[in-house]
Order: sequence, then structure tokens, then C-alpha cells
Amino acid sequence: MIKLRKGDPVIVLTGKDKGKVSKIKQIIRKDGKVKVVVEGVNVVKKHLRPIQGVREGGIVEIEKPIDISNVAYYDEKLKRPVKIGIKYVVEGNKISKVRINKKSGEIIDKVWEKIKKEV
Repeated sequence: MIKLRKGDPVIVLTGKDKGKVSKIKQIIRKDGKVKVVVEGVNVVKKHLRPIQGVREGGIVEIEKPIDISNVAYYDEKLKRPVKIGIKYVVEGNKISKVRINKKSGEIIDKVWEKIKKEV
């Protein structure tokens, strides 16, 4: 289960960009593996051949995906990486699934909310 989402602030744990704090641009699931594209991290130069009427050729910088295990959710208040947990909150006749910060216990956001069925 992936606990990180697009737009979450993350810190890079390993590699050449270790320690950089940025946001998730995209999550890629392929062949049972999960990779993330993080803004300004793992930037490589790619040589492109020109295609007439479509694009110019040259050298462009693109962000390549890195494995999701190499990033961690970054808490701006604590200024450090933290683990994320899932919790179910019952309020009256509503059940909510929320993501929580395991260090401080604060709610990050709601995943979904349903009305409780009466039996």
C-alpha cells in the first residue's frame, strides 16, 4: 500500500540528491514496482533529434523516476522525515480513513469518507 501521494513534500534518503526536499510530481506503478518523479531530483540531460515541424533538437534536462523506498514524507513543522500511518475515525454516522503523522499523531489529510450503514 502506497502512503505517499502526488504533491506530498518528501526528502530524498539516498543517491546523488540525498537530503533534497521537494514535492512529488508523479507516481509510476509498473511491473509490481513503484517509482516517483520528484521535482528537481535525479535530473539528467537527454539529447533529442529534431523532428521537422514538431520539435527542435538539442540537449534538454528531464527528471527521471526514483524508487519510492528512497524518499520519505517530510514534516515541515518538525523539519525531519516521518512515517505515515492510516487510521479510521468514527464521527457519529460517518467513517473516515485518514493519513496521520506517526511522530506527532496529527492528521495529514482525509483519504475517503463514508456514511455508516445501519444493520
